[in-house]
Amino acid sequence: GKAMSELVVECPTCQKKVEWKTENKYRPFCSDRCHLIDLGEWANEEKRIPAVEAEIFSENLEMQA
Repeated sequence: GKAMSELVVECPTCQKKVEWKTENKYRPFCSDRCHLIDLGEWANEEKRIPAVEAEIFSENLEMQA
């Protein structure tokens, strides 16, 4: 099968295509700037991310550690 490194996602901030790989520390964002923009928006719209999605995201973070 294909390796996970083949996965491409869209930057949530600017929709640029981003390879989902370990070396890309800002994934799924294309850059630190887009990441910070999204964090800022998230702080203003606390209910934007559903609880289920937040759970999946935190599980992913734990696996990376």
